[in-house]
Amino acid sequence: MYGPVAETSTRARSDARGGPILGTRPRHPPRVGRHGYRGTVTLRIRPATPADAERVVDIWAPGWRDGHLGHVPEALLAHRTREAFVPRVAAAIPRTRVAEVDGVIAGFTMTAGDEVDQVYVDPAFRGTGVAAALLADAADAVRAAGHPVPWLAVASGNARARHFYEREGWTDAGEFAYAAEIGADASVPVSCHRMELRPARA
Repeated sequence: MYGPVAETSTRARSDARGGPILGTRPRHPPRVGRHGYRGTVTLRIRPATPADAERVVDIWAPGWRDGHLGHVPEALLAHRTREAFVPRVAAAIPRTRVAEVDGVIAGFTMTAGDEVDQVYVDPAFRGTGVAAALLADAADAVRAAGHPVPWLAVASGNARARHFYEREGWTDAGEFAYAAEIGADASVPVSCHRMELRPARA
């Protein structure tokens, strides 16, 4: 379950092999992120490595809370401590991609089968185009793996994130109960919207 909060329509294009996005720039450089980053945005999106794990945790843990506080059960909030994200990130590194801006990891995505599982951006880079580039790259990765319709879950109360996805071409396919894990054998239901990125009609 997921909650990117950057707001931008700037997209990046990956190469034909689905490789890293290099040299991506915004329409009107330099850009100023809503939380402070200033400069011409040059993105590189690449597969994550174990060395990136701590930085991914640093983005994910507070970002998850920012996007879900007030929208999910207290039991889930209590479980999602920073420490709880450490093993989750370690296990997910093989399916994680990170966006670098000037050598700094600005955000990341995780995919699982046909689902874009996570998309988060450091607050300093919100509004710079990083989130849109990451989202497009993740959708490309899902399709390259043989799944024509990528989807993601967003907490029903997170209207900001839903509006972002809609601007990026995703369609709201309705509400459902997402089983959020809170342990090896336990989960709590969270009201979510299923967002899908369907192929454009000819």
